[in-house]
Amino acid sequence: MRAIPVAVLAVPLFLASAHAQTISATEASQHVGERVTVCGRVAGKYTASTSPGTPTFVNLEKPRSSPLTLLIWRDDRSRVGRVPESGPVCATGLITAYRGTPEIVLHDARSWYVPK
Repeated sequence: MRAIPVAVLAVPLFLASAHAQTISATEASQHVGERVTVCGRVAGKYTASTSPGTPTFVNLEKPRSSPLTLLIWRDDRSRVGRVPESGPVCATGLITAYRGTPEIVLHDARSWYVPK
């Protein structure tokens, strides 16, 4: 009987872990440092036109003190596309914290979607 290499058995486990977990925006602070999919409602959108990099901030759930902000830099804006002004949205990426607020930086249109 032939032995199956351990690496071959580990491949399905690796592939299963490659899919991002889906959480709500209110759970984002518990997942800083993780790559996940976060879903919530757009509560506010603002472009800081005088700030370096001209960032656009999309706040989910609350317009201020948002549990998660989606960040789009000017150089990525054309690749990201138009994120809705309101309604549900999901984003996949690494959650980082900026000044205590969880955020995901969107780099292209594959990093977000409107759920059905």
